[in-house]
Amino acid sequence: MSIVVSRRTLTQSILSLLIVPAGFAVGSAQAADFFVRTDGGDATQCNGKADAPYSGSGTGQNCAWKHPYFALPNSGTPRIAGGDTLYIGSGEYMIGYGAPGMGGGCATGDKSACSLSKIPSGASATAKTRILGKGATAPKLWGAGGTWSVLNLNGSNNVEIGNLEITDKDQCIKGHSNAAAKCATTGNWASIGLSASASSNVYLHDLNIHGLGLHGVNAGGLANWTMERVKINANGWAGWDGNVGESSSSNSGQMILRQVEIAYNGCGENPSTGEKVNCWGQKAGGYGDGLGTYYTGGQWLIEDSDVHHNTSDGVDLLYLDGKAGTTLTVRRLHSYANAGNQLKTNGNATIENSVLTGYCSYYSGKGFMQAGDQCRANGNALSISMVDGNVVNVRHNTIVSEGQGAIMNTGGSASAKLNIQNNAIIGKPYYLAAVAGTNVQSIGHIVYNSTATVSYAGNLFYNVKNSQCPSGSVCQDPKLTNTNLASFDAQPLAGSPVIDKVPVISGVTSDFVLAPRPSGAQADIGAYEVQAGGTTPPPTNPTPPPVDPTPAPVCTRATPSVSLSGSTAAVAAGSAVTYTVNVKNNDSAACANTSFALARTVPAGWTGTLSAGSVSLAPGASGSATLQVTSSATAAAGGYGIGTGVSSAAGSAHTASASATYTVAAPAAPAPTTLTETLTPSQSVYNAGTKVAMTARVLKAGVAVKGASVRFEAVKPDGVTKIAGTVITDASGYAKWSFVSGTGPSSIGSYKAKSVATSGTATVTASTTFQVK
Repeated sequence: MSIVVSRRTLTQSILSLLIVPAGFAVGSAQAADFFVRTDGGDATQCNGKADAPYSGSGTGQNCAWKHPYFALPNSGTPRIAGGDTLYIGSGEYMIGYGAPGMGGGCATGDKSACSLSKIPSGASATAKTRILGKGATAPKLWGAGGTWSVLNLNGSNNVEIGNLEITDKDQCIKGHSNAAAKCATTGNWASIGLSASASSNVYLHDLNIHGLGLHGVNAGGLANWTMERVKINANGWAGWDGNVGESSSSNSGQMILRQVEIAYNGCGENPSTGEKVNCWGQKAGGYGDGLGTYYTGGQWLIEDSDVHHNTSDGVDLLYLDGKAGTTLTVRRLHSYANAGNQLKTNGNATIENSVLTGYCSYYSGKGFMQAGDQCRANGNALSISMVDGNVVNVRHNTIVSEGQGAIMNTGGSASAKLNIQNNAIIGKPYYLAAVAGTNVQSIGHIVYNSTATVSYAGNLFYNVKNSQCPSGSVCQDPKLTNTNLASFDAQPLAGSPVIDKVPVISGVTSDFVLAPRPSGAQADIGAYEVQAGGTTPPPTNPTPPPVDPTPAPVCTRATPSVSLSGSTAAVAAGSAVTYTVNVKNNDSAACANTSFALARTVPAGWTGTLSAGSVSLAPGASGSATLQVTSSATAAAGGYGIGTGVSSAAGSAHTASASATYTVAAPAAPAPTTLTETLTPSQSVYNAGTKVAMTARVLKAGVAVKGASVRFEAVKPDGVTKIAGTVITDASGYAKWSFVSGTGPSSIGSYKAKSVATSGTATVTASTTFQVK
C-alpha cells in the first residue's frame, strides 16, 4: 500500500521513500508465523501455518485460515500467541455479525461485540506480536453491524500493525443530529477503527483508517507509541480521540506521529466515491477534532505531517499536563482549513518549519455545519497555553490567519518563556468580524490573560490589525507565491524580503521541505528556505533575546538508533553470514555516557555470535559490533528473521531493536518475470490551482524494482489536453510525480491518469482517476 500524506508545493525527496517494512522483527525462537487469505479454510480445516489455500477436503491441513477471526476470535483464546506474526493476504474481510468464525456474544446477536479479540502482547519491545497486511494491495478490514471497533489493542503491549486498510461501508455518522445521516441499529458500519488503552511499545505503520461512524482511533493511557505513514481520515466524530476515561487517558513516554495525514474528520465518507458527506461540528452535537487528547503527559513528536479540513481543531494538545517532562515538538507540519484552531498546545513546546493556514471558514455553508462552528475558539491559527517554568519556541514558521489572530498565548507569569523567532506572520480580514458586519484584520500576536515573558527576533508581520510590528521585525509584503487562503502557497518569490534576512538558529539546518537551511549568507524568514545557491556557513546562535538566563541543560533520554546490515544474498544452508550492528546514542548532550547491552535472536538450531556484549557511547556518538549467524545445515529454503536488540540501565527509554533476513537459497529457483504496477493519487479531489501528486510503485514478482522508467500522463477533463512526465523508481520501487492544476474551465472536472512502467524489456500500465474542483 502506498500512502502519500503531503500536499506541499515542493517535493520532499527524502519523504518520498515511503517504505513498507519487510522481513522479520526480532522475536523469540518459539515465535511462529500464521496466515490468513480469502481462499483459506476454517480452524478445523487449516492450522493457519502456511500461506496456502485450503485444498477443499480434509482437516488439520497445513494451509491458511480464511478470516482473521480464526486467529483473533472475538470470544475465547486467540490462536496466535505473543511474539507471533499474523500475515493477512490481500482482499476484504468483514469484521461483524455474519462473518466466518464469529463467536461469543457476536454469534448470539450482540452485533456491537464483534471486534477482533485483543492482540496478544509480545514478550518485549524487541519481540513484538505483529499483524501485517501481505502483498502490494493492503487487505481491507471493514466493520459491520455497528461493531464497536475493528482492531482491539486494549491492554496490548509490544505490538506492530502495518499495511492494512481499516474502514466500513456506510457513510452514516453515529448519533448524528440529522436522522438521514445517523447510523441505524444495523448496517455496514462500525464505530471505531482501532481502540486502545493501557497499551505500550506499539508501532503502527502504513495504515489507512477512514470512514468509521465514530472515531478512526480511540486510544489513551498509552506509552511509547509510534505512528508512521498512517492516514486517519473522514471519521464521523474525530480522527484520534484520546479520551478513554477520566482516570486512564494520560499518556507517557515517546508519542511519535511521523508522515501522517489526519483530515476531514467530523464528516462521513461515501464508501463508493470517497466523497465527504454529512459534515457537522460541535454546535450540532458533534466533535470534529483531527487529534485531541484528554489530560496527558509524554514527549510528543509530530513531524512531516498534514492535518487539514477537520470540522473543529486540527491538532488539539491543549490538555498536555504542563509538567517539566512533558514536551511537544512539531516539525514540518502542514495544518490548514481546520474549522477551529490549526494547532493548540500547553506547556513546553517547539514549533518549527511549519505552515499553518488558518482558513477556518472553509466549511461555511457546507453540510450540517452551523454558524458557530466556523473559526471556533476565535479561529486563532496557533493557540499556546503558557505554564510557569516552561519554554515555548515558535521559529521559522509561516502562519496566516482569518481568525482573530495568527498566534495567541494565554496564561503564565514571567517565568514562562515564549520565543517567537524568524516567523512570517500574515493577517487576513477577521472572518467572524466580517460576519458581524465589521471590517477588522486579524492580529499578528494576541496576548490574553498572560504575563509570560515574550521575546521577538527576526519575524515578518504583514497585513495585521493596527499594523502590529514588534521591534526587530520586517513589516512589509512577504511576496509569497499565493496568499489566497484556499490555495495558500508559502514559497517566497524572487525579491521577497524574507530571503537571506536573519541569523541561522543553531540546530535548524533544513526547512519545511527538508531543503538545506541556510542556502545563502543568512537564513530566510518563515518555513521555506529559497535554494538560490551561495555559501552555507555553519549555524551560529542568533543574538539572544533579552530574557532571563537559560536554565541549566536537562538530560533527556531518547530511544537509541539501531540498525542491522549485511549481505542480502541467498546462501546455502549451513553458511555463515556476518552482519554489522550499528548503535547511536540519541540522548541529549546533558546526559552521561551509556553502556548499551547487546542481544541477538536467531531461529532454533542456528548459532549467532556477537563480537561484543555491549557498547559504551557518549550522547550523539555511534558504535558497532558484528553478529555472525550460521544457519542449520538442514534449513529449508526461504527467509528467516534474525535480529539484535539493545538495552541499558535507563529502562524502556533505551530499548530498541533491528532486524534482517537471512535467506537460505533454494536449488534452481526460477528468476521472477512478472512485472506489476500500482498508481495512487495523493487524494481523490483537489482544489484548482493546487498541486496534484501521484505515486506509482513497480514490483517484479512482489519485489521492488529500482531504476524502472515510469511515464506519468494525466488527461484533462476535455479529453484532449495531456500533462506528462517521466520519473525513475527508487530503491523501494516508488516513482513520484506531481503538477499544479490549472484554474480555467478546461482544468475543472474529472481527470484520467495512467503510468507506464518499463524495466528492461517488460512494460506494465496502471491507471486511476481524480477530480479537480
